[in-house]
Amino acid sequence: MLDVKNVNVRYENNLVVDDVSFHLQAGDWLMLVGANGAGKSSLLSAIAQSTPYTGEIKLGEIDAKSYRAKEFAKRVGVLSQVNHVEYDYSAQEVIRLGRYAHSSGVFSSLDMDGDRAVTDAIRATGLEQLKDKSVLTLSGGELQRVFLAQVFAQEPELLLLDEPANHLDLLYQKQLFSTLSAWLAQGNRSIISVVHDLSLAMKYGTHVLLLHDGKNVAYGYPKDALQRDHLQMAYGMDVKKWMIELLDGWR
Repeated sequence: MLDVKNVNVRYENNLVVDDVSFHLQAGDWLMLVGANGAGKSSLLSAIAQSTPYTGEIKLGEIDAKSYRAKEFAKRVGVLSQVNHVEYDYSAQEVIRLGRYAHSSGVFSSLDMDGDRAVTDAIRATGLEQLKDKSVLTLSGGELQRVFLAQVFAQEPELLLLDEPANHLDLLYQKQLFSTLSAWLAQGNRSIISVVHDLSLAMKYGTHVLLLHDGKNVAYGYPKDALQRDHLQMAYGMDVKKWMIELLDGWR
């Protein structure tokens, strides 16, 4: 599905992603983890073709750089850290914008496949009761679900999520990750997400890429990649001990 080989990202003279490689198959959920400044979001942005890079990123057998924007958007959906709408659109109108890559223009009407995709996205994200409400009246968690539904409506094969649980309370985090798990389980789909919560990476990820100073510290199954010594190297502290101390309060 996706091959990333020897990818480097520079901002001016700073190498923020340093020779990173990995392979993603259908059904994989790759968690990008590491301390602030480790290069997680920069790597995700390079995969999304939003940031210049050297090296090779292939989607299927095709170099990602060779895709036209609309064709790329049919295969890859991106949910950014910050999403907002300044106009008084209904939730359904925002979700329908996810069909742009499949349409002849932003104001063109949807065909039957488009209507079905929007309806399915609304159902998958539990927005049936909110679809006609103005997005200006929605809570942060509800708005995040609207933008997730918009990405679902694209019907991509690959989802790229940059800290999708950022600013969400525990209930919305659980709902979001459960929704993503259900989407992934439908087959021929993959997810790459940047997360800070290692518990989420351990629970939902099929694979983890642990970064430090732009370099690959560990890559593999969560229990292998998130070993104590790997985490010590990436975070400069005994992460496992700290996590156990936090959990002790719930005993």
